[in-house]
Amino acid sequence: MPPLDPLSLRLFIAVAEAGTIAAAAEREHIAAAAVSRRISEMETQFGVPLLHRTNKGVAPTEAGQRLAALGYRALHQFDDIAVQMQDFASGTSGLVRIAANISSIVQFLPRDIQAFALQHPLVRIQLEEKPSAQVVRAVAHNTTDIGVFTSVPHGYSIHTFPYRTDNLVLVTPPAHTLASRQSISLADALDSELVALPGDTAISQCVIRAANEAGRTAKVRIQVTSYDAQCLMIEAGLGLGVMPEAVAQQYVRSSSLGIVALTDAWAARELLIGVRSVDALPEACRKLVKHLASV
Repeated sequence: MPPLDPLSLRLFIAVAEAGTIAAAAEREHIAAAAVSRRISEMETQFGVPLLHRTNKGVAPTEAGQRLAALGYRALHQFDDIAVQMQDFASGTSGLVRIAANISSIVQFLPRDIQAFALQHPLVRIQLEEKPSAQVVRAVAHNTTDIGVFTSVPHGYSIHTFPYRTDNLVLVTPPAHTLASRQSISLADALDSELVALPGDTAISQCVIRAANEAGRTAKVRIQVTSYDAQCLMIEAGLGLGVMPEAVAQQYVRSSSLGIVALTDAWAARELLIGVRSVDALPEACRKLVKHLASV
């Protein structure tokens, strides 16, 4: 059997994660036809189907799931070869890979990482933003060293440490009827349309779950991918939004948005640090986990 091409393996994992060849091709900046060809070549090479193909997209077969799990580990080790050789040549003492949700990146991580970098100037840090569920998956599959997220989905077992707390609030357009309220439950705000983050983010999942528990429907008028865009759309009167209070306060200073406290228990959140195995972490990673857990 000819050796497996690392690029083909990386593209297969991207397809398995994205659910469609087109989405994976866009993410990896390569033609969809080239991605499809490489996967077909792997299926011929292994003599087994790797994907279930339907009109709605693709999903890994049992063999494909196994290949993806093995591929995560193999690519992580492959990347480490170049990193460690580069570190050896440059004298850099280590590389730390972090995956974190948008709330932790916007509110806390810049200052905390800056303080760590001042103490350890030879440690290089790669930071990638992902929804909380994807962060946990990356930690569990060993494709990132440290994760920062809100909760561990069912079926995953990783080591966690408390990091920070934040409070979610309701943000309103300037002239909205709820703008003058001091506090409110989300159920009482669901007559209004919402400007929401993507459905796989922790905040959107909290909103949908709270609406379902109240026997209501969250009426999402527009979906955006960042807090910046969310605040701009709210200010334009396109709906209400839910976001961390510290983030909302940053925008209120330069706009006339309203902030209303949410009385729901889920609105008080704890952010967590997660690792696959503390003992298996390189020294630089252990030092950063210790630093983040102590701030």
